[in-house]
Amino acid sequence: MTHSHASSAAALLDWYQAMGVDEAIEDTSVDWFARTEKPRPVAKTPPAREFPQNQPSPSEPRPGFASIAPDEAVMDARERAANAKTLEELERSLSQFDGCALKATAKKMCFKRGSDTARVMLIGEGPGRDEDLQGLPFVGRAGQLLDKMLGAISLTEDDVYITNIVYWRPPGNRTPSAQEVQACLPFLNRQAELLNPEFLVLIGGPASLNLLGTKQGITKIRGTWRTCEIGGKTRRAMPMLHPAYLLRTPAAKRLAWRDLLTLKAALGAKE
Repeated sequence: MTHSHASSAAALLDWYQAMGVDEAIEDTSVDWFARTEKPRPVAKTPPAREFPQNQPSPSEPRPGFASIAPDEAVMDARERAANAKTLEELERSLSQFDGCALKATAKKMCFKRGSDTARVMLIGEGPGRDEDLQGLPFVGRAGQLLDKMLGAISLTEDDVYITNIVYWRPPGNRTPSAQEVQACLPFLNRQAELLNPEFLVLIGGPASLNLLGTKQGITKIRGTWRTCEIGGKTRRAMPMLHPAYLLRTPAAKRLAWRDLLTLKAALGAKE
């Protein structure tokens, strides 16, 4: 392959990734440049497609999503969340909630990972590809780095509770919209109320922005204790750089280490 062809192919792959295409449909690759057969003629009047009864056509959204207005979705979320008496009930109620449009394109819901009695609750942005496949938050490359970071201050999965501000993967790993966050926020509030952690760690800019209401960037507010109104209580919360950012910017790991030491000191002071 010539240099120009390689550059074109790389640009095409970058475009596919930006559009959210991150899975191969076939097990074997197809060299479309080597295909020589002529394209089939397109019929001028294609026959009407038939769909099973009570099933939407591909051009229609899945039932239960587009028909729910944002305010109705939030009201439904609040009612469902308030009625949940345990974290297990809350997870079950969330799985039946259709008010967040992200559910229509995601494979699995990612509710939490970790201990239901943890002192530390970590809240990130949203599930990625690996999380969407496994149904657990922070299990991909960024999650593996997060586990190593926590391990550096002697914390394991049994010591923390990990979730996100949205429970379904945004297409193409884009930032969740304000409407998507608002639909999930009542569940997150109830999640924090039922867990009742001593400390919150807000991972990345979107989590910090939505939960602290600040307009400052994550690099300016990271590593400092703030107050966060969540779960009917004022809690201590520390913004921290997202592990995905650290993978792209290894030099910033020294800042993350300082933040981890800040968390470790707070945990030690409470013991």
